Amino acid sequence: MIQAVLFDLDQTLLDRTSSLVQFLNWQLNTLTLVPLSQQQNFIQRFIALDANGAVWKDKVYAQLIQEFQISKYTTEDLLASYIQDFNKFCVAFQSVDSVLDRLVKTNFSLGLISNGRSPFQERNFQALGLEKLFSSIIVSEAVGLRKPDPKIFLLACHQLELLPEQCIFVGDNEVVDIVGAKSVGMQTILFDPEQKVISTQADHRVKYFQDILSILKIK
Repeated sequence: MIQAVLFDLDQTLLDRTSSLVQFLNWQLNTLTLVPLSQQQNFIQRFIALDANGAVWKDKVYAQLIQEFQISKYTTEDLLASYIQDFNKFCVAFQSVDSVLDRLVKTNFSLGLISNGRSPFQERNFQALGLEKLFSSIIVSEAVGLRKPDPKIFLLACHQLELLPEQCIFVGDNEVVDIVGAKSVGMQTILFDPEQKVISTQADHRVKYFQDILSILKIK
């Protein structure tokens, strides 16, 4: 019987793409990085180079400084701004708050397992205002483990005092989240709002976050 729901952060709870666009618009305007006519090109290039968070921003900014011939700021300046200010623009996907609240009220424990830098990811998560609902919060850099390593999923189970079979994992990445969680015996839900994944090994797939409730038979 499922007693805990564990979540990925980026592109699962956190609408990272929308958050990133809002942050970049602010950064471009505040620092006057490029002319107005080039702002959308800058944002599109950033998103492409960022590869959904897989590339750390020092490399992204170094490339953009070169491409857009930015001389006023260094890579270090722009990276520092990203680390310090990104969390101010973090927004969750629609219905995340209400779904998590319903899960807790139905006596499910909640956990977070996020690949990423620490304390950067913790601050982004805290910005969503969900932290108080979670019994386990794990960021990869802080524990020296990364999904899909089975050990990071087992660490979450240990913190929740549950077996993997008593947990279900929700994530957007087929390999890192779904294959990783299944490797320890967790059930899995692929969150795929844009229906990008052609085939999945996940036990369930949802387009809308609130559909998680029906999978868990919560009315």
